[in-house]
Amino acid sequence: MTPLHITLLIFCLLPLPILGNAYPLDGYQATGIRRIEAARLAQDGVLRGRKQPPGALLSTEQVDLRLLGYPDIDLPAPNMTFTRQVVHLLGDHAERYGVAVLDLSDPDHPRYAEHRGDWQQNVGSVGKLMVALGLFQSLADIYPDDLEARRRILWQTVVTADAFIQFDHHKVRLWNPESGALSFRPLRAGDRGSLGEYLDWMLSASSNAAASMVMKHLMLLVHFGKAYPVSEADRARFFQVTPKAKLGQLLASALQEPITRNGLRLERIRQGSFFTREGKRRVPGTSSYATPRELMRLCLKMEQGKLVDAFSSRELKRLLYMTERRIRYASSPALMPAAVYFKSGSLYSCKPEQGVRCKKYHGNLKNYMTSVALVESPAATRQQFYMTTLLSNVLRQNAAVGHQTLATRIHRLIGTLHPPARAASEQSGHPKTQ
Repeated sequence: MTPLHITLLIFCLLPLPILGNAYPLDGYQATGIRRIEAARLAQDGVLRGRKQPPGALLSTEQVDLRLLGYPDIDLPAPNMTFTRQVVHLLGDHAERYGVAVLDLSDPDHPRYAEHRGDWQQNVGSVGKLMVALGLFQSLADIYPDDLEARRRILWQTVVTADAFIQFDHHKVRLWNPESGALSFRPLRAGDRGSLGEYLDWMLSASSNAAASMVMKHLMLLVHFGKAYPVSEADRARFFQVTPKAKLGQLLASALQEPITRNGLRLERIRQGSFFTREGKRRVPGTSSYATPRELMRLCLKMEQGKLVDAFSSRELKRLLYMTERRIRYASSPALMPAAVYFKSGSLYSCKPEQGVRCKKYHGNLKNYMTSVALVESPAATRQQFYMTTLLSNVLRQNAAVGHQTLATRIHRLIGTLHPPARAASEQSGHPKTQ
């Protein structure tokens, strides 16, 4: 029995294990993410559960980097006609949006649209991409030539939720492989999973609790290096005896150095703090923000295999693959046949205003919404291939519906530029794309 199988057996014996919502459905044997097997069984009709849309059924092998053969592509200058077409889709609220769209359906002739590309605001949970980048960078620094060691840390290190998770309302799926019981709730202290599972919950279910556990272990990984994972006693002692100022410096280094090392601009993109109140109390942080252009540069580097390296870029793309309920931008019915790689974030607040009731995604003081989406459509042939990064602050209107509507409009625009017959012809001449 291999170490991975032993670890999976231990996980199966733990009380009420937990599931996330991303990664291709055939990835269980390679990763040990337990929810994947439950989702696959639901898709096969063995278990009760949500069926996947056509675009969510790619195999792990099919979810790969499409621009490895195009490492020199950079963001081209905005195409004025394409930009006007995209801005037209924004309607009367164009000045409350920042958007970038990169059409790579013909990678030899990329087409780029940008509107308020330097507009900077807090992007909420999209900042979790920076946490993932920090983790993959640290793994590569410690094990530059040993991919198996990186996989071992990701998929065999057991993480137990503790006080750092307080407080979070985001729910994750929990599946007990012995009883078959499936539930949906926030993480609780004592919940266990691999480091990779926590990474999955952080990105797909957008769990703030999972994000804070990943950030805590990122700090431990950076500090202890090859000695990680260390005992629970050593972990507790480290956070007890290390001054808060030094903890803050360690967090900043772990999150921010990978940004500049990967050719991104720290003044344009940064995750500065934990995502939970208790995490922020224990480890001081700073502000967080991003712009449409810098988020687009991050996506492009990932697709080229240049976000840390090809292994890290590929794993991040697979973690972003939508294989369960699609929300916000990704919930557009037009995207159901497409493979969608997605992260979103929101941050809203309200002030007293006559006739206005404060409710989710309808803030009248701030109503931030951010979407990052890579779309391959249709998933079966992936003839159309484009990336969208979208920031908005449209007050008093449902930001989630606004992003869903724009997803439909942008997808239809790309369809007019690359109708099926033409797209198939274009792709046939470019064997370097997957």
